[in-house]
Amino acid sequence: MRVTMIGTGYVGLVSGACIADFGHQVTCVDMDSTKISTLNAGEIPIFEPGLGDIVRSNLEEGRLAFTTALRESVRDADAVFIAVGTPSRRGDGHADLSHVYTAAREIAGALEGFTIVITEVERIIRELRHDADFAVVSNPEFLREGAAIHDFKHPDRIVIGTEDEHAKKVAAEIYRPLYLNQAPILYTSRRTAELIKYAANAFLATKITFINEIADLCERVGADVQEVARGIGFDNRIGPKFLHAGPGFGGSCLPKDVRALIKTAQDHDVPLRILEAVETVNDTRKRAMARKVSISFAGVLRGKTVAVLGLTFKPNTDDVRDAPSIPLITALQDMGAKVRVYDPVGMEQARQVLVDVTYCRGPYDCVEEADAVVIVTEWEQFRALDMERLRDLMACPVMVDLRNIYRAEDMKKHRFAYTCVGRASTHQPIGIYTPLGQAESLTPALSGAATTAP
Repeated sequence: MRVTMIGTGYVGLVSGACIADFGHQVTCVDMDSTKISTLNAGEIPIFEPGLGDIVRSNLEEGRLAFTTALRESVRDADAVFIAVGTPSRRGDGHADLSHVYTAAREIAGALEGFTIVITEVERIIRELRHDADFAVVSNPEFLREGAAIHDFKHPDRIVIGTEDEHAKKVAAEIYRPLYLNQAPILYTSRRTAELIKYAANAFLATKITFINEIADLCERVGADVQEVARGIGFDNRIGPKFLHAGPGFGGSCLPKDVRALIKTAQDHDVPLRILEAVETVNDTRKRAMARKVSISFAGVLRGKTVAVLGLTFKPNTDDVRDAPSIPLITALQDMGAKVRVYDPVGMEQARQVLVDVTYCRGPYDCVEEADAVVIVTEWEQFRALDMERLRDLMACPVMVDLRNIYRAEDMKKHRFAYTCVGRASTHQPIGIYTPLGQAESLTPALSGAATTAP
């Protein structure tokens, strides 16, 4: 099959590379000539494990190419995927489809022979090319950043939204190499396919928000949210995934899709009250995480230095879009704290949105002379930190673990004041909240006692 992928962002690049790896001939198109030159040299502009190897091997085999020449690429294609960005539209929260419409207009002028166009653009193409022989297919993706290669090659399902029999055959041929994986293909209408995508992400967002609110209750009543999550996750009607309490969901998909689904429903006089609550709770939660830090210092962060470990919304990606770290850091700054940050791959992206922070070379450099350390993203590098070294470097051994990657009893042994999410948290370290020389006192941090560094 000859496939053209318009857009070399996250979805377009991953999808194009994987389809080429199936054995098809794929041309990825982008108007950014510098980006195209970079990709043709085998250099990857985003961080996604395994993607670079697949791109380079298929470039070498001649199955994958990158170009700015849209017309020539579309003219020879059996299928054209539109994979351009659809960010939230400023002002109303709807998905901004302007880039999709622009791509559709350019495709219309280039079509020759029967072609399937994979997205929702039929009206535009029909208006511009009454004579064109084409079918529009909706083929939503369900890729997780950080695991996109695996997800594309081992999908839970493949959704094909079309009622055109010829288009179904073409789409089935594209995904034929997945036959041995027994991935089910669901054929449905285009609108149903689109709603499957939005409903799936909205449900996952709801699941995350639910367990986050249960975590807040656990903290008040003395329960352990991780055990609660395990207990309900054993029920196969619920399942264990997306039941990890934390600072809220982020990234390029869940916040945007929840927002867009709410707006679409409102336009059709079908208010989605549950999702409206999910969006509100999640947005509020990210900034509220700063209070977990301030409580360790009797509510006063002015003049304190806080080290933040992890900026991306999840591990194994450089994506900081709607990441919990951003509102958390701005809240800490509003409270008067100085902020130092470190992330294994996300700092370049973070520089575009975060100001007045100190970017550090590694986790230990980040915590040096800090009054508190906050773990925001559960990178593997942060899961086995040398606690003795960490404590020696810090001005005060205070840790706020927003991903629950450490155990409270272990942190107590290392004499850290430890706060987590949905579990028993604070153990006051010796010598922090009492004057030096009175280390036998273990008055809780919540008492508002003076803070004197050891």
